[in-house]
Amino acid sequence: MFLGLDIGTSGVKAVVIAEGGIVRAQTSAPLTLSRPHPLWSEQEPGAWWAATQAAVMAIPSEVRAQVQGVGLAGQMHGATLLDAADRPLRSGILWNDGRSFAECDALERAVPDSRAITGNLAMPGFTAPKLLWVRANEPEIFEGIRTVLLPKDYVRLCMTGEKASDMADSAGTLWLDVADRDWSDIMLAACGLGRDHMPRLFEGCEVTGALRADVAARWGMAQVPVVAGGGDNAAGAAGVGVIGDGDALLSLGTSGVIFVATAAFRPNPARAVHAFCHSLPGMWHQMSVHLSAAACIDWGARATGVDGPAAFFALAEQAGAGTGRELFLPYLSGERTPHNDPHVRGALLGLDNETNPARIAAAILEGVAFAHADGIAALREAGTVVEQLSVIGGGARSLYWGSILAAALDVQLAYLEGGEVGPALGAAKLALMAVTGASAAEACSQPSISHVVEPDAALAERLAPQLARFRGAYAALKTL
Repeated sequence: MFLGLDIGTSGVKAVVIAEGGIVRAQTSAPLTLSRPHPLWSEQEPGAWWAATQAAVMAIPSEVRAQVQGVGLAGQMHGATLLDAADRPLRSGILWNDGRSFAECDALERAVPDSRAITGNLAMPGFTAPKLLWVRANEPEIFEGIRTVLLPKDYVRLCMTGEKASDMADSAGTLWLDVADRDWSDIMLAACGLGRDHMPRLFEGCEVTGALRADVAARWGMAQVPVVAGGGDNAAGAAGVGVIGDGDALLSLGTSGVIFVATAAFRPNPARAVHAFCHSLPGMWHQMSVHLSAAACIDWGARATGVDGPAAFFALAEQAGAGTGRELFLPYLSGERTPHNDPHVRGALLGLDNETNPARIAAAILEGVAFAHADGIAALREAGTVVEQLSVIGGGARSLYWGSILAAALDVQLAYLEGGEVGPALGAAKLALMAVTGASAAEACSQPSISHVVEPDAALAERLAPQLARFRGAYAALKTL
């Protein structure tokens, strides 16, 4: 059996699969965010390790004892700053932290070829601008930095004692030459860093070390290999078979992502499309990234007073899609694709005397769909053809929301059996590849499709005026 761990934003998930890819156990442990100042988003590295251990220990002991390898997935871009004794110097700065917007401009001025090297715009969510912010605002901490790790790779250090990372996650730092799959000395030097501050690089299905003896004993496992794994989206893609050129998925987690696997490096930074390495050798991917997706559902459930996402989806369905004038802009944490705007915030517009909780809920589902319509438009402008999206993540539980998304994006949605398992499944499959020698085609086959949602032309026609208003509302909101 093979264990996959996903170090997420809201929690750590653990999944154990058998050699045929069948899920044998799933557990999780929660995490909380800290927002001590506007635009800030942080977590304690020690909390990632504590939640990882809690999730693993919740797996039945007889299953743990059979684990032959471990793979890691996790939230991307987080800056974990360690001293010479590998102790965190401060809280980790997360992917949805927007404080380093000025440093993004400074980095691109310092390295005029940065977009050619990294394939991406400098955005506040990425790791490199965060280090420039620390250097400017916390110089005593910056001087003490010996190593910079991504969140899942800090957990790897706790598990194995090794400082290692994978290509997919490292591509999101802005320190990787993404085409060459190697650290860029130019980008590192622009941040006052060098290769000696970075972990060793591996492909996602390569072994990076083994469980430390004390960790293995505590977990009731042998000292099994720990595999590089991937950033959450790349690992999630591997888990559901998005491994060939043109394969695509829609991930509806805390953030929302449209992910397209590519056999070549095809960047489009002008439209804030992300272009990173895949978690599989010789593959890359494009992404449109939206900082709030299922996060908007959680917010909407609280705002309308219903008990969780399922009740919220049912509330929205009462109003019906495309029936109201209410408009929701889902920018609770700013936005990436296509706007690269950390400052914009969400809004509810078009409220009147007839507005009720159901119509607000419907507007929230439509607003997230419209943001993804902007994202898929940016991918299509880059020449990417997207006809079907495999759907994964917690938001994959609602077929009603799927009907809105399919119509707004003009694409077929394929809901996969076990698609809500997410990146931990891919991490486990990458571990399986490393230990057994299985090919990507053998280990990362697509799960069975449980439902297909076709785009409804009549619904798309009803939504079209709202989508146009949505795009105009962003332009107006930005001026505020």
